[in-house]
Amino acid sequence: MDIATIVGVVVSLIIVFVVQALEGGHAGSIILLPSMLLVFGGGLGAAMAGGILKDTTGLGASLQKAFLAKVVASDKLVEDVVKLAERARREGLLALEDAVKEVPHPFLKRGLQLAIDGTDPEELHDILHAEITAKKKADKAGIKMFENMGGFAPTIGIIGTVMGLVHVLENLDKPEGLGHAIAAAFVATLWGVLSANLLWLPIGNRLTRLSALEVDQMELTIEGVLAIQSGSNPRLVAQKLRSLLPPGGKPVADDKGKKAA
Repeated sequence: MDIATIVGVVVSLIIVFVVQALEGGHAGSIILLPSMLLVFGGGLGAAMAGGILKDTTGLGASLQKAFLAKVVASDKLVEDVVKLAERARREGLLALEDAVKEVPHPFLKRGLQLAIDGTDPEELHDILHAEITAKKKADKAGIKMFENMGGFAPTIGIIGTVMGLVHVLENLDKPEGLGHAIAAAFVATLWGVLSANLLWLPIGNRLTRLSALEVDQMELTIEGVLAIQSGSNPRLVAQKLRSLLPPGGKPVADDKGKKAA
């Protein structure tokens, strides 16, 4: 599991509370349920209003992916493709029919099955690229929800502050409680800005990065499958695929710690 997001979010929140303590405050002064409910609930509702129900129901899976996705080196995928190319070159493409069952990459498995079934190379290319296009659209919808929440949260925080100040003005005849009431009013703005910049926008960026890595792997897989189907020399296949990787190998995302497509 790649812990970058977990570490980043946790460290950021710790710093906020440490700074609060260093300035003489305490955690309880900024952990106010009404303000947090307005910001988090209102932000989710506003983002939901801007999309469709399917986008909202997929938030849990997107959060799980953002925090628990595993990132592995794609040179392992290249090794698997080269081994398959060697066997196909030695025994023929149909010999991979049994081997495809052991392939840990679902997208590679689907591509190989299409090749074994005799799919025309152009049709195979179009089918697999259509799957990449569909994946990009699905990922974009999930990412957009977090970007929307990041955009709405600060403004909703300001709404909370205005509501708090209205309450303050209604109680000007009680000066002993005005300081606390004004401070509580501004907590909503704090949580609006904090949630947007320490949670929602970073999570959206993380999902964008993971999606790009997964797409890179899928495109690499297509090149490998087409090379295997054409009976290319395994050494040339390895050289071609490795030329698509930056030095050190390109990392690819793997959701929930499982082998990625």
